Amino acid sequence: MTAKSGPQLAALAREIGACRTCVTAPAGRPLPHEPRPVCVMSPTARIAVCGQAPGTRVHASGRPFTDPSGERLRDWMGIGDDVFYDRARLAIVPMGFCFPGLDAKGGDLPPRRECRRLWHDRVFAAMPQLRLKLVIGSYAQAYHLGEHRRGSVRETVAAWREILEETRAEGVAAIALPHPSWRNNAWLKRNPWFEEDCLPVVRAEVARLLA
Repeated sequence: MTAKSGPQLAALAREIGACRTCVTAPAGRPLPHEPRPVCVMSPTARIAVCGQAPGTRVHASGRPFTDPSGERLRDWMGIGDDVFYDRARLAIVPMGFCFPGLDAKGGDLPPRRECRRLWHDRVFAAMPQLRLKLVIGSYAQAYHLGEHRRGSVRETVAAWREILEETRAEGVAAIALPHPSWRNNAWLKRNPWFEEDCLPVVRAEVARLLA
């Protein structure tokens, strides 16, 4: 941690917390409700959870992953709430900071484009101490993995081991994960290698960096 990293992140967090760009100057349709940005930054955490966007429960709580997806994600990582919500040890930065609303079928809309454009480069430049990113879903994988991303989420997650080694060589390791939503139960059953091969490595990497 540098001497200025803590105050720098605190100032950036205040800016993000006050952001209303998706209402006042939106890229497309404005956000259909009052913004409530959810983003956990840290000057000391070595691990970042990089996901999609808050859902309805997180929008209500103001706390990331306070839903069944969060319970599954913490199980995947092998940690409890005490570690997951300890900002000294874990950063949580979704691609969209606010709940984007629901589509006509009741599913979550994609993350707002404004967040990536305005904030993400600044957020991750302010956390140079990170050593592992858990990258969840297509939007996060497009931003964080770049050329290491494969053609689809399925193909990217299937190449998790190669991507881990490729990104580790560049300084910040990344593990591509599917979304921990219960909607992915069928995918998990069809791909037992994820729980058998990938998750033990996820838990070992997380434990090593938390030690």
